[in-house]
This record gives sequence, C-alpha cells and structure tokens, in this order.
Amino acid sequence: MSKKRIKNFNAAKTANNLKPAVEALRRGDVVVFPTETLYGLGADALNPEAVQKVFSLKGRDPLNPIPVIIADEAMLQDLVTDVPDLARDLMQRFWPGPLTIVLPGRKDIPKPLLNVSGGIGVRISGEPTATNLVKALGRPITATSANPSGKEPARTLHRAKNYFLGNIEIFLNGGTLTSKTGSTVVEVAAEKIKIIREGEVKKRQLGQVVGEEKIRP
Repeated sequence: MSKKRIKNFNAAKTANNLKPAVEALRRGDVVVFPTETLYGLGADALNPEAVQKVFSLKGRDPLNPIPVIIADEAMLQDLVTDVPDLARDLMQRFWPGPLTIVLPGRKDIPKPLLNVSGGIGVRISGEPTATNLVKALGRPITATSANPSGKEPARTLHRAKNYFLGNIEIFLNGGTLTSKTGSTVVEVAAEKIKIIREGEVKKRQLGQVVGEEKIRP
C-alpha cells in the first residue's frame, strides 16, 4: 500500500466524534460522510438490509452496483477472491486515494455490490474521516455519492442535508469538497484494465503505472 500520509488526529477525540455514526452503522442505518471526492452514503457493506437502504434512498437501479471503502488489505480479503499483480501496482501508487478498483468478489457478500461479472469496486480513501469510520466499524462501508440518482452530487453538507434530512440522522462534516468527477473506476481482468469511469485519476496516470498497452480501449 502507498505510504502517503493521512492526517494525524487525536485518537480519543476522533473516536468520540465518530461514535454516533459507528453506532448508527451497527444498527443498520445509513450515514452521510465525506470522502476525498464527494459526500457519500455509508452503510455496513456486509449487511444486506443496510445496503438495500442505500439503494432505496438514492432511487438507484438495483442492477447498478455501488462501491465500498475498506481500511486495509486484510479487509480487502473479506471481499475479493483474487488480487492480480496489476491491481497491486495500482494500489501501491494510488491508495489511499480516489481510485476504485473492481476485483472478483466473494460469493457471500451482498449481491447488490456485485456487477454482472461478479466484481466489486473497492478503495482505501484518502479522507481521514472516511478511513477512521471504516476502522472504527471494523467492516467495509458503502461509498456511493450522497445524492438521489440523477441529481447533482453533494459537495457540501448543506446539499446532502437538502437531499436526505429526515431520512438520515447522522451527517459527518468534511467541509466543502472540490471534486468535479468523483473517483476513477477501473476493472482489472485478464492482465489488463478497463476504465469504467474516468474521474480524479486520469488515463494518462494509469498508463504510467501499468503501461498504456495494458489499458483496454
């Protein structure tokens, strides 16, 4: 994994600030939290009912899977069956950060997290609140953007509350977020990568790591 530094926080203060959110996640509720790109809808990704709440809140197509945020490689092993060398190269360069990597998912995880080929999108966030929330819960959380499908993504807590106040209790403030595109999403298979969505990490940057010949057209 990358040696990029995540801001150091007073551990006790951080734990106290996140305690209501962690308790909500353990109850199966959904919370709003900041990532390094946009505000996200967070739920316990291993709780099928909680994952379904996220889809319902967004009005999202059930066939359109949502990505998850993990804390470390040990948590990754709870979600995927294989991590190709190409994926490890990308993790080393871009994690923590705005690169979601789709890998072969385990069959025992909630089906709405899996795409048609059985892959699940995962990343380690570079945003301290997101990372600490996952660590405190001890389980991966969903990381789809905090907006109803088709609406403008929430880059401020105010907009997220406009969308979901009354349906969500916990909103974690991360200030104004500046991403215009969200995370980049790539799928790794057959020793090549396919760009599902180009976001903060650009195709050129991916090519510098894996080689342009490894990127599917």
